Amino acid sequence: MAQMVKYPIGQQDFKTLREDNSLYVDKTQFIEKIVSSPNRYYFLARPRRFGKSLFLSSLQYFFEGRRDLFKGLYIDSTDWNWESYPVLRLDLNTEKYEIPGLLDSLLDNTFKKWEKEYGIKEIAETLSTRFQNIIAAAHEKTGRQVVILVDEYDKPLVGNLNVDDNFEHYRAKLASVYSNFKSSAEHIRLVFLTGVSRFSKLSIFSDLNNIRDVTFSNEFSDICGITEKELLENFQEGISSLAEKRKISYDEACRLLKNHYDGYRFTEEGSDIYNPWSVLNAMQDRSISNYWGRSGKATIIAEALKNVDADIEGILSSIVSMRTLEGLDLKSANPVALLYQTGYITIKDYDFESDSVTLGVPNLEVRQSLFDDLLPYYVKTRRGTADLVVQNLIQDLRFGKPEKFVKDLDIFLAGIPYEMKLDDENNLHNALFILLTLIGVEVETEVHTSDGRIDLVVKTPKFIYIIELKFDHSAEQAMTQIEEKQYALPYANDPRRIFKIGINFSSKTRHLDPPKIEEVII
Repeated sequence: MAQMVKYPIGQQDFKTLREDNSLYVDKTQFIEKIVSSPNRYYFLARPRRFGKSLFLSSLQYFFEGRRDLFKGLYIDSTDWNWESYPVLRLDLNTEKYEIPGLLDSLLDNTFKKWEKEYGIKEIAETLSTRFQNIIAAAHEKTGRQVVILVDEYDKPLVGNLNVDDNFEHYRAKLASVYSNFKSSAEHIRLVFLTGVSRFSKLSIFSDLNNIRDVTFSNEFSDICGITEKELLENFQEGISSLAEKRKISYDEACRLLKNHYDGYRFTEEGSDIYNPWSVLNAMQDRSISNYWGRSGKATIIAEALKNVDADIEGILSSIVSMRTLEGLDLKSANPVALLYQTGYITIKDYDFESDSVTLGVPNLEVRQSLFDDLLPYYVKTRRGTADLVVQNLIQDLRFGKPEKFVKDLDIFLAGIPYEMKLDDENNLHNALFILLTLIGVEVETEVHTSDGRIDLVVKTPKFIYIIELKFDHSAEQAMTQIEEKQYALPYANDPRRIFKIGINFSSKTRHLDPPKIEEVII
């Protein structure tokens, strides 16, 4: 089937997208909500690659009066007068901010352009005062209040969470610039900021008591991303093309897309959202792949989880209050908030009585991305050894070879460089959980029974493995615990073959001792 649809891969400029006749999922109903509201200050947080920049771009051209670009879209049918406003759009997403001077340089270049445009001859000494003068001059020259759009307002901070000096430098610099949103209020028609998180110590949140944070608003739940309805209305050709290439039905192609890219939820009552970056790439390539994972790494996540000695499986299925999410501040290094705000976990359910949310990994793509990125931080094994042994582990578990599984697991752990200390039991548990999840088997840790907690339960279509892991004790002790606490009893009615495995890891030899393995005979 010939592809006729143009998919705007990585296109963040609304004007270019529309002039190229590329596919656009109409989000302009949210522009109407914004311009018809008395609120003048907005903030929206969403994970990376979710279309925040494109939405800001549509706001820019809307306020510049470019009605021609909106022909046929929802907003074109409204009674908006399409008058042109001065728009100041500040894009902080273009630098990595590894050194302090990069923000100053970016702001200086941007302000020079605006100072020339609005006829400012006397240039103030500080960036904050220059920005204040630009806002006032734009209002005075055009006779219309100014629209200010800030893309990724927190990028300098997110990139320096683990570099205290840089973080504080950028925090102070941004706070001074953003303070103009309050001091220049008489000149401002609208301020709309996007980012990854809500840094409470910035002046914009501490000084502006009338800013509307629509991050958790049901009314704006699908302002970014693609809903199921939007997918089926806008991507029929792409779904059909994907189905044709894979030789599956249209409905099966829809299920593939749903399992891999759907599952995000950002509000109490919001519907599930597909990742737009991944859907567009899948349609373009007529393929299912890990597009989101390729676009960035969970480096900050991995460091934060290690720093707090986190129970990874527990975090990935947390039940927390809405306040935990609403009060996000990445500098606090709260691993739950960090994973949520960066898109690695999302809201799966909301309980009105307790005002609590159940969190979980959105979809298969994110699960693969998360574990691909986390595994090297827990087991930095030599790459050649890892790739081969991981494939062996998959075969061992799927074909019921527990003895070989333990042997290959020992080879994997032995490949970890000595400087990576495996002298912490929780760290070893996390490493095994990540490894087993990464290779695609169903794994649970700390499984509660009537008489204790099983360290690991691994399930494949034909086998169940009950694993007790000891640290500097003995495999015999591990098996004794399985027997005495009857860990196999809850699985007695399962038709699958069941193996009990007692393992001990010696921190001295950095090897697994000879295991104790028994098959459960029902």
